[in-house]
Amino acid sequence: MSAPKSTHSKKPRNVVTLKSVAQHLGLTPGTVSAVLNNSSAARSIPEHTRNRVLAAAKELNYRPNFLARSLRVQRTFSIGVIAEEIGDAYGGMVVNGIEACLSENKYFFFAVAHRHDPRLMKTYSDMLLARGIEGLITIDTSVAEAPPLPTVAVAGHQRVENVTNIVLDHHRAAGLGLRHLTQLGHTRIAFLRGQEKSSDSATRWAAIEEAARTLGVTIDPHLVLQLEGTESTPELGYPFGKALLARNVPFTALFAYNDISAIGAMRAFQEAGFRIPQDLSVVGFDDIAVASFSIPTLTTVRQPLLKMGRIAAQTLIDRIEERAPFVSEIAVEPELVVRSSTAPPRSR
Repeated sequence: MSAPKSTHSKKPRNVVTLKSVAQHLGLTPGTVSAVLNNSSAARSIPEHTRNRVLAAAKELNYRPNFLARSLRVQRTFSIGVIAEEIGDAYGGMVVNGIEACLSENKYFFFAVAHRHDPRLMKTYSDMLLARGIEGLITIDTSVAEAPPLPTVAVAGHQRVENVTNIVLDHHRAAGLGLRHLTQLGHTRIAFLRGQEKSSDSATRWAAIEEAARTLGVTIDPHLVLQLEGTESTPELGYPFGKALLARNVPFTALFAYNDISAIGAMRAFQEAGFRIPQDLSVVGFDDIAVASFSIPTLTTVRQPLLKMGRIAAQTLIDRIEERAPFVSEIAVEPELVVRSSTAPPRSR
């Protein structure tokens, strides 16, 4: 007795190739490829022909074979992104800028987070290289050794061969924040310093010290606290806001390392009965999205994070495609954004 035929037998999948699209239209594969890849050669192809190709690709449900293309041209059109954390307010905005630029240039990216763990950093770097990335972007990550591929470091400060640093003008940024407070009349200013592992910490604090000397501001060591921990929410600054008050050293304003620590410290001040800005003024740094929605809204020194991400991606693509020479550093300008968390100090 013969076995019944299976009703679930698999049929070969009909894959629509670039060649079959070309045969369907009576065109050469090179013409179809130029149109579908939007290459420079497509500019010489008549518009009606380009429209025919695009319509046929949609009708036939053509999907480009990325692996075949990579093998053919010996390229992957992919890069690696290594961040301290993915999804935090700072890194998330930089990644959004990177993604927008890469998408426009038809590049793909792999993103990993190392959380300042050297072992993870090494493991992820090796994994990205094994996947054939053509370049690397780091965010808030110190690069100490020359990488084997073109690399762009957002908030990078070490001069390393083959690495382009995208840096904020921290001297101008520190001056903007401190000058705003001194012009309002503040002289007793507290500070939250960045965590030691954050790549901007040392540079930003040195810039604040220099700005303070220039403006004649005395930095009281009792009003300087070092942030610790890895939180990427306002919870980072909350205990340090409480610690500042517990020292019982008078101050009228706080200049925080970043917006999340500023917002956390504001919460601590408010819980202790202080009004912002009537009793205490607060200035943050970065201008993350939540800064304009905190209560009160936060005065801050803006880093153009989306722009920095786009610059990083475009710089890396230009290096990969050999369209521009190597540069070791690209500086971006900060901007003071005055909102509701700052005011002249209350008269005693």
